[in-house]
Amino acid sequence: METTATIRGEIVRYLQNHRMTINQFARISGINSGTLSNILNGNRPMSMNQLDRITEGMEFEEGHFYELYITESIFRTTPDWRRLGPFLERCAELDKLDCLHRAARMTLENIIYVPMLFDMAELFFKEEKHKAAALLYECVAESEKFQHSERLALCHYRLFMVGLSDNVDDNLKLAVSFEQYINRLDENYQLDAYRKLINVNISLLRWDTVEVLAKKMGQIARLQYKNNFNSAIMNDEQEKPIVFYILYSFLILASVCRESGNFGEALSYLSLYENPDWIKTPSEQEIIIIKQFKEWARANRYLYRLMSGHSDALSEYVNYVESRTDEIFPALCNIVVAANRHRINIDYIIERFREYLIYKPQRNQLGKVSEQVTMNQHARLLTELGIYYLNSKKFNRGLVYIVDSMEYSIKINSDRGMLRCMGIFEQFRHAATEDILKRYNELIRDVQKLSVYAWSPQV
Repeated sequence: METTATIRGEIVRYLQNHRMTINQFARISGINSGTLSNILNGNRPMSMNQLDRITEGMEFEEGHFYELYITESIFRTTPDWRRLGPFLERCAELDKLDCLHRAARMTLENIIYVPMLFDMAELFFKEEKHKAAALLYECVAESEKFQHSERLALCHYRLFMVGLSDNVDDNLKLAVSFEQYINRLDENYQLDAYRKLINVNISLLRWDTVEVLAKKMGQIARLQYKNNFNSAIMNDEQEKPIVFYILYSFLILASVCRESGNFGEALSYLSLYENPDWIKTPSEQEIIIIKQFKEWARANRYLYRLMSGHSDALSEYVNYVESRTDEIFPALCNIVVAANRHRINIDYIIERFREYLIYKPQRNQLGKVSEQVTMNQHARLLTELGIYYLNSKKFNRGLVYIVDSMEYSIKINSDRGMLRCMGIFEQFRHAATEDILKRYNELIRDVQKLSVYAWSPQV
């Protein structure tokens, strides 16, 4: 029997130290004594199930021998998917991602395993084991990086999806990396990939990119609708009617025009998603979508008037969204921006909707709102509230909101947000109390930590 630094050697030492026979340990581990004897003599490979039983019998924590198992059963032998597949699954279950990654990479020289790794990544993705899935998608993408396959594009789409977080800088890198693959996706996935990419770029305020993506999404959706496609696959494998993407492209293009102050063109796009009379005999799900876009159109008509300086639209806008709780938060964000632009008093509105000033995930009739969009809206809301109170000469309250926004911008790693808050604060530094100034200086140190190389002196 082997007594070197192997799993078999460890088992032998355990038996010797505990003065235990193979038959005794076989009863403890639940493995047939003959099978156990063949394993210890090197006459039989060890399965994952047997390894886990042996580990439990030796009273070690789960996965104790996985590093050795990689060396003995994967690296030193021709990989066998009957062993490798269960090993990867157990690594994912136990969150032993280093072992999973190391084992998966050992198979890359043999392209026969790439489809199997991809299928397992898809399984992990559906089970929401996103970190494990990402490691396998990365391996598959590396193996096929010179290919132009749909599988490669889908790997990058999945990596984009699972990689999104509350870190603005990381989201930008993910978006830029994925953009080059979106046109290679299977048409079933492509539309929702555009939707997600658009939402991320909105949160990053990349409006030129948003416009390009929205136009492309609309073209693809209209072509699919013309060719009698009924639905597209969303990231959670649910289906959404094609008409949603057509209407959404118009909504986004209207938003692009609104951001540039072109309210006339924004209204033109608004009319396209407000009255989609080209939809014949809509399904029940399509009726819900049409209704939601009509509601958004009506709210946006009030908003465009308000943004154009018609303060009389404010009460109509507030009354309209007040009974639609899903719309209050985005409406409040827009109202504060309009108030700052046209110097409108909204004290009573802020007080009425105070509970919506706190960040929380948003939903509407069509599902969950993009977290990245909501985070961007919340950061901007805090800044705009600060500006509102500073304009009202309520310096203490205004600077508190500016510092709150700066803290939130640091949390999501938004350079744009941090710089804007710092610029506003410095402008009103003379009005800051000692407590606010102390908090601001602490946040400046946090900013320095994020930008250590930029802030370090040159020597």
